[in-house]
Amino acid sequence: MTLISRRTALALGLALLLPAVAGAADKPAYFPPAGEWTHKAPAELGMDPAALSAAIQYAQSHETERALDFSDQDKTFGQRLGSMPTRRAHTNGVVIYKGYVVAEFGDTHFVDPTYSVAKSMLSTVAGVAVREGRIGPLDEPVARRVNDGGYASQRNAQVTWKQHLQQETEWEGSLWGKNADFVGKEAFGAGERKPRTLAAPGTHYEYNDVRINRFALSLLRVFDKPVPEVFQEQVMDPIGASNTWKWVPYTNSYVELNGKLAPSVSGGTRWGGGMWIDSWDMARFGYLWLRGGQWNGRAILPASYVKDALTPSANGPDYGYLWWLNTKGKNLPGLPANAYAALGAGSNTIVVSPDHDLVVVWRWHAGNPAEFTKRVIEAIR
Repeated sequence: MTLISRRTALALGLALLLPAVAGAADKPAYFPPAGEWTHKAPAELGMDPAALSAAIQYAQSHETERALDFSDQDKTFGQRLGSMPTRRAHTNGVVIYKGYVVAEFGDTHFVDPTYSVAKSMLSTVAGVAVREGRIGPLDEPVARRVNDGGYASQRNAQVTWKQHLQQETEWEGSLWGKNADFVGKEAFGAGERKPRTLAAPGTHYEYNDVRINRFALSLLRVFDKPVPEVFQEQVMDPIGASNTWKWVPYTNSYVELNGKLAPSVSGGTRWGGGMWIDSWDMARFGYLWLRGGQWNGRAILPASYVKDALTPSANGPDYGYLWWLNTKGKNLPGLPANAYAALGAGSNTIVVSPDHDLVVVWRWHAGNPAEFTKRVIEAIR
């Protein structure tokens, strides 16, 4: 590669990262301290207050049909393995523009399961593992660092960290009483699947919580401590999150670790448990990614990892490292190609639009989260 082409490549890489890392061009990005987040009037930041109000009204009028008491949980997902709350909040959310709170609605402090948003949080923990050298090249087989029997077969020995992150492992087996084949109505509810022949690892995408839970257990192994402890110490505490969130394990997802029982957590709340969190902590998490994995001068995640995490996989439906992307304009219709989202059932969502310096948290809603975000963007003048 010539000197000119190297400079060009570097410039292109920086161009991809700049919207996520930089705030306003004329001043450093604002980072909210723990326990507070500065609010600004929409007009002060060049937004149309009436248009933003209309966007909020839209969001409030599109609440999910999921049962308030979670009585539809087993029918939807199958026999549960972990606990569930007795009720959920109504739709609520937070809008962060240029780092500041410009809108909030509903009970944003209600701690609720956020379902598969937890997958994007597992991706973040994996980024910390890369930063600390606990994971080598992501194309490395997991079996080189994890020797607990989960990757002992010829098939599973081929599985890499990257394949886990892109949901392309085709890992075979059972974990915590659930088989990765997703066969059986009692075990998987409306999400049951027909038997199929497995493809080679790395050649087929399948959204599969059993395999994600295997990934979470593997992260526990390389850190030699429970994933929630890592997430708190290395991510949530540094970004000033509250102490109200909790990552709830299944009742049977405990392993022996250094002579004690340690919880292995899930990548969602499909079978109970999972990440229970309020909208404000979700907003901080989304804002960390908007800022390229950096928080007020501290590198929580390597910039290279964030860039790769937001790059589409070969076989997925515009999918990165457990983040939903929009490079084809289909997952988040009407939003920029570099917008991305953490999506959880219910729906519980975090949408990030680097082009607009925007994070939108919308919980317990109906419809595609892009519909609300588009209306927020229309308020930007």
